[in-house]
Amino acid sequence: MVFSVTQNGEKLSKDKYTWDEKTKTFSTTESNLVLDFSEYDGCTFKTGGSCTFKTGGYCTFDTGDSCTFDTGSECTFDTSYDCTFKTGDSCTFKTGPLCTFKTGDNCVVVRRDVYEVIELKEGQKIKLKDYQEKGYTIIEEKQKEEGIIELNGKKYKLIE
Repeated sequence: MVFSVTQNGEKLSKDKYTWDEKTKTFSTTESNLVLDFSEYDGCTFKTGGSCTFKTGGYCTFDTGDSCTFDTGSECTFDTSYDCTFKTGDSCTFKTGPLCTFKTGDNCVVVRRDVYEVIELKEGQKIKLKDYQEKGYTIIEEKQKEEGIIELNGKKYKLIE
């Protein structure tokens, strides 16, 4: 199987990370990475911040802040603040504030800064409130209207 790791659009030098094929563990102190491990399940990632991950399921993440995750099911995340998650079912999140979640079923968020546990609802998108402020906001996703486009704030109906 193949994976890719880039930084600022360039392939990350192998001397800047370690990859243990046996344990499927990727480690680096680097930030601003794009990691594509979509063919892999059961990986462990230890990275700096501002990284984007695409993985299979059953993964564990220990990262800095401002990361984006697109994963399969049953993953565990231990991150800092301002991260975005789009996952499958049965995930556990230990995060700071300002994170956004859209998950499958049986997922939970543990807020470390305010000692709060939030049970996520499948398909519902939420954003955590600011540092030291309990709670979250539900984000309503706009439904796209069939045959309608929007330009400069005005809606137009497409006609064949």
